[in-house]
Amino acid sequence: MNTFKRDNVLCHILLYSCFFLCAGFPVYAIDYDYHFTTKCLEGPLNPQYSGGIAKNPEINDGLNGWTSFGSSKIETRTSKQGNTFIVASHRTQPNHSFSQTIHVEKDTMYTISAWLQVSHGKADVVAMIRTPNGDIPTGWAIAKSGCWSMLKGGFNGNFSGPAELYFESKDISSVELWADSISIQPFTLLEWKAHQDQSIQKTRKSKVKLQVVDHQGQPISNATIMIKQTSSSFPIGNAMSYHILTNTGYQDWYNPRFMLTVFENEMKWWETEPLPNKNDYHLADAMLQYVQNRSILLRGHNIVWENRDMLPQWAKVLPRPLLATAIERRFNSLVPRYRDKVIHWDVDNENMHFSYLESQTGENTVYYYKKAYDMDKGALLFLNEWGTIENPNDIVASPAKYLAKIEEFRTLGYNGTLGIGLQGHFDTPTIPYIRSALDILATANLPIWITELDVSSRPLQADYLRDILGELYTHPGVQGIMFWSPWQPQGCFKMCLTDNDFNNLPTGDVVDDFMRGINHQGLISTTNHDGYVETSLYHGDYEVIIKHSAIKHQSFAHKINVAKGKDSSTLIMKLSA
Repeated sequence: MNTFKRDNVLCHILLYSCFFLCAGFPVYAIDYDYHFTTKCLEGPLNPQYSGGIAKNPEINDGLNGWTSFGSSKIETRTSKQGNTFIVASHRTQPNHSFSQTIHVEKDTMYTISAWLQVSHGKADVVAMIRTPNGDIPTGWAIAKSGCWSMLKGGFNGNFSGPAELYFESKDISSVELWADSISIQPFTLLEWKAHQDQSIQKTRKSKVKLQVVDHQGQPISNATIMIKQTSSSFPIGNAMSYHILTNTGYQDWYNPRFMLTVFENEMKWWETEPLPNKNDYHLADAMLQYVQNRSILLRGHNIVWENRDMLPQWAKVLPRPLLATAIERRFNSLVPRYRDKVIHWDVDNENMHFSYLESQTGENTVYYYKKAYDMDKGALLFLNEWGTIENPNDIVASPAKYLAKIEEFRTLGYNGTLGIGLQGHFDTPTIPYIRSALDILATANLPIWITELDVSSRPLQADYLRDILGELYTHPGVQGIMFWSPWQPQGCFKMCLTDNDFNNLPTGDVVDDFMRGINHQGLISTTNHDGYVETSLYHGDYEVIIKHSAIKHQSFAHKINVAKGKDSSTLIMKLSA
């Protein structure tokens, strides 16, 4: 329940302490609050978790708990609506604001939220945590004048001791920062895992009640039911290189694992048009035939790329009119060729970090999406960016900026399909930031895919990958995960899953363990006196084998599909005795 903040009125968000069973131990945890709103409101909502460990989170007790950070002047003010908020004025440096000292515990996850406003215009504002090891950005908001905008973020507690929360904005010229309803909520690692388990039960699995009956519709008790999952509704894939065409070891490792792929380079512009007007699709076509023969679905990556360094050599030096013509030729050559053969297109790659094509041709990136949609209405068209979930320092593609880009698309008249592509090139992950970023992006109500997941080579690489996968898969907004680990004999882009003999590396073991963990294999149960078996199953297709002496030939096989929205459904299997 979300309510506006009012002084002297008890109107807090209701929080429930929930019981989970995590790793065999009971865990009591406050529900994680996935809520975020993009609306700029007349008044701030109540602080999440009633403020958590933040002191005086609603600024109802003057400046108690708050101090000036830098040389800014801080004070409280009261709005026409009656809520009191904190103000930082006379700012001469980006980090001049207000601050509060908190105690951080090691191995604890922290989520942060606040409601922000600026005195005029709009500004990018980040919540920072000052620690003995340096200052950490935790979350961004685009604050505006005249209304309140929500900030949400998080950080890892990787030490124990005091830390300082403050806010920062590069817009310092006579801009005041205002804040209210500030929350800092800690969660233990067991509590965090309990939230993930709860999310799996709600979003990735459904309760299913199966009843076995004879040919007269009478229940059969004591029948043995064996349940085997044949496919998953959650798509997981991996990029591939052209070496898969000739390397049987690569084929034998890849084919049993993945039913979704993307070509590493073979569909990119520099590969398919190495010389102007000289198209060469032989590798892309051969790889397409390979995946089609094996019913592997394909993402199209990519049509054009805003990064000048990623253009064909000859295109980097084209004058504006000729570059625009070359782009038109690229679209007209590539998209019709693979129309109805790819499920996704990364249309104008990394157009938040780069804008070379846009600056040279004068065409807004929306133009390319309209063009791609007109050519292939059957594919889902994606924005595809790095940094949004990987790097809290990346202001260019922050979750708030990503939503602003989507809003720009709609404002400029693009009404076609659109997906949120998050590349996921990680170094050291900040798990609470990942979750908060996904919370924010999920408000767009668009498909969210992790398109190029890897972790750079470093100590704990496999552990980081396991933690990231656990967070991504369990977030209700994520609809698919693609690894970016195409095999190359000279080494992979950032993360290999195997050695050159296709023996799993530790990262490959993590991927195999993860994929086994989200599938059901070999579940066996027995029907009760009413012929029922109740269980919870991951969404997907299943083969159910029933064995009983009353059944002709002693066994019977049935295929079922378990999908979201079928909670507590009863699937009746009529069997001939």
